[in-house]
Amino acid sequence: MNRNYSYLIKTLSGWKFELTEKQIEKLDKYYELLIEKNKVMNLTAITDFDEVIVKHFADSLSICTVMPNDIHTICDLGTGAGFPGIPMAIAYPNIQFTLIDSLNKRIKFLQEVVDCIGLDNVTLVHARAEEAGRNKIYREQFNLVVSRAVANIATLSEYCLPLVKIGGYFISFKSGDINNEIELSGKAINKLGGKLEKPILFSLPDTDISRSFLIINKEKNTPKVYPRKAGTPSKEPLS
Repeated sequence: MNRNYSYLIKTLSGWKFELTEKQIEKLDKYYELLIEKNKVMNLTAITDFDEVIVKHFADSLSICTVMPNDIHTICDLGTGAGFPGIPMAIAYPNIQFTLIDSLNKRIKFLQEVVDCIGLDNVTLVHARAEEAGRNKIYREQFNLVVSRAVANIATLSEYCLPLVKIGGYFISFKSGDINNEIELSGKAINKLGGKLEKPILFSLPDTDISRSFLIINKEKNTPKVYPRKAGTPSKEPLS
């Protein structure tokens, strides 16, 4: 392994988190597979190694700063090329992960990754968010649901909160100004059984990249009518 992971190691150390040499090797193999597959299918616009380290690996693992205690099951909804789910699964080998995506090509790629680097704590599911949220196999089954998907928080909450157990959490990775989005989403989150905590704002070290975590506690069961039929949560966000 000739690539330099010093930024990631230093950043994680600042967050009081460490990866073993074997875990770094798994991340490196994941990087190789991602770049190779990206030549034939559109997985990510970010391919430069240093950018992947900051914008994909460090960003995904920044969740270590807000990770709740006593988490046994995590769902990454709309995982795409595997972010944040694959780096998190490498970093937390004792937690069971379920990665869900609507595009089967991406799930097949992630199966290659899981098989190649030996991630026996990962299950991959090809499904739309609305389907997953209504499926009794997944509905209200996870301690934590995470998503880096680009959508407003009302829409994401309708996708993600149905998957969270009562007492669990939905954590949304966000960038940019989120104040207006938070204002507009309060009633929607409440309808879905959640309660929004104060957002956590931070910057990725040694960059001007600002990030935030929106942490939602699941206090009540999500009404059975949610999520609504495919396409509706994005076209008509709850208010």
